[in-house]
Amino acid sequence: MEFFLISLLNGVSYGLLLFMLSSGLTLIFSMMGVLNFAHASFYMLGAYFAYQTSLAVGFWWALLIAPLAVGVVGAVVERFMLRRVHKFGHVPELLLTFGLAYLIEEFVHLIWGRSSVDYKVPAALDHPLFTLYSTTFPAYRGFMMLVALLMLLAIYLLLKRTRIGLVIQASLTHPDTVEALGHNVPRVFMLVFGGGCALAGLAGVIGGNAFVTEPGMAAAVGSIVFVVAVVGGMGSLAGAFLASLLIGVIQTFAVALDYSFVTLAAGMGMSITPQTPLYVLWKLTIAQVAPILPYLFLVLILIFRPRGLLGTREG
Repeated sequence: MEFFLISLLNGVSYGLLLFMLSSGLTLIFSMMGVLNFAHASFYMLGAYFAYQTSLAVGFWWALLIAPLAVGVVGAVVERFMLRRVHKFGHVPELLLTFGLAYLIEEFVHLIWGRSSVDYKVPAALDHPLFTLYSTTFPAYRGFMMLVALLMLLAIYLLLKRTRIGLVIQASLTHPDTVEALGHNVPRVFMLVFGGGCALAGLAGVIGGNAFVTEPGMAAAVGSIVFVVAVVGGMGSLAGAFLASLLIGVIQTFAVALDYSFVTLAAGMGMSITPQTPLYVLWKLTIAQVAPILPYLFLVLILIFRPRGLLGTREG
């Protein structure tokens, strides 16, 4: 029971971090139809900006300043780069964001070097939140979960309960009408892209010290973010939330399970020996194949439900 509850809590906290990271990508795609290949790079920028800001004014100010700074960078990218290639279609947009990811990585190398930085969990949250049986659950993971849930609530209220949200959604479906009502649609899209990047930056602030802040962190999570977005359904915020939790929990449990088909067969009275065909595959443990499980999930979703779990449009 202890293993189950602790693994579940760790899986949910990891899943909520994935949601924080994928929510901005999902919003940008749902509102603008832009698939931002550099999204994980904005996550990395958030972590580095938070590290640099926290050295000067502390973590709590960095929690506010770093996402805003990343959002400003995203808005500048949309205004002076994406907007210029948007008229040429999706392929130039993909290539632009793909190249932008490399530019951001090289920028990080130039400013902060190629090794990791000492971005620490704040002292106020560096203690156990509670003890379950004999295992302690860190307060910072609880804080991470709280921030992710508050972010979900804030996004929902903004899009569904405010005039700004109505203008954003109307700009997607009826841009000419929104323009006629006096709203600047290109500026709306710039703010949407900047806001999506700011959400990635917030995930970087929260996740950078929970894991490791180093130049390879964008590549480490970049692929899993797109898995979450596709599995949940491109453009579906609720789908991204569900997919994030599923992938987080499944991967966390899988990493801790040291079982293989060999041990399963032995428990059923069967014997798999080195002479058995494909023995190399049968002896692989669940923990060893855990890294590929999200991608296997992705392939199955694309085969049997291309729209994703809760998607309404084809990716």
